[in-house]
Amino acid sequence: MSIFAAETIGTMVLILFGGGVVAVSNLSKSKGEGSGWVVITIAWGLAVAMGAYAVGGFSGAHLNPAVTLGLAINGAIEWNVVPTYLAGEMVGAFLGAVLVFLVYLPHWAKTSDPMAKLSVFATDPAIDSPISNMLTEIIGTFILMLGILFIGGNSLAEGFNPLITGLLIVVIGMALGGPTGYAINPARDLGPRIAHALLPIPGKGSSNWKYAWVPVVGPLLGGAYGAYFYIGFFKEDLQVGFWILSAVILAIIIVAVRGELAKANAEAAATNGAKTRGIK
Repeated sequence: MSIFAAETIGTMVLILFGGGVVAVSNLSKSKGEGSGWVVITIAWGLAVAMGAYAVGGFSGAHLNPAVTLGLAINGAIEWNVVPTYLAGEMVGAFLGAVLVFLVYLPHWAKTSDPMAKLSVFATDPAIDSPISNMLTEIIGTFILMLGILFIGGNSLAEGFNPLITGLLIVVIGMALGGPTGYAINPARDLGPRIAHALLPIPGKGSSNWKYAWVPVVGPLLGGAYGAYFYIGFFKEDLQVGFWILSAVILAIIIVAVRGELAKANAEAAATNGAKTRGIK
């Protein structure tokens, strides 16, 4: 099987199960309606594990452009095959989303909330704050990439690695997924978001393109930084890429913290002003 075919099939499996569990929880009249965050995070972890078991022997089962980028930086794959991986991941994510749409075909019209429908396909922030949301995605994908590399660096039986990686996805979702829904994968968000825009979903509303750059840029930065961090501290070879990305991410942290403090101060001032006017 070619790399393109393997990544297409593996990512399709990932999105079929991952998007499917969100549909189970969010769509009206589903037998699992309201099953919630714990079920979603566990199923996403299993979705990654099943996708990895499906095609790991053919392509290594990256299933994620951020992982592909990180593994190229780490020297695990050649740069000339990166476009093939990315193409397979995007096509597979789109096809997986189409399959979820077909599985739940009668439920779209029964669901009144457009955001519940969009969430089956793509992520959206709990609090819309793009720089802070991007920082969340950077940190989540950083630990994903670092985790994949240190899991692979251990002497555990190789056949358990996909399952252990799935558990890593579960804990990332449970611990870090609250602010953004933890895309941590540009293809996982962008491919299904395109499907949402193109499919004839009744009452679907906006595909929220103004947010779409966050779960692409954040994971790519986080995946690259995770790889450079691993090379620098686990292999003791601090490269220039590590220092460049450290500076970029530090700048994002500063902007995010200053932005959130400014919002908090403005809200506090507005609240105090309202109380003062109430007293008068």
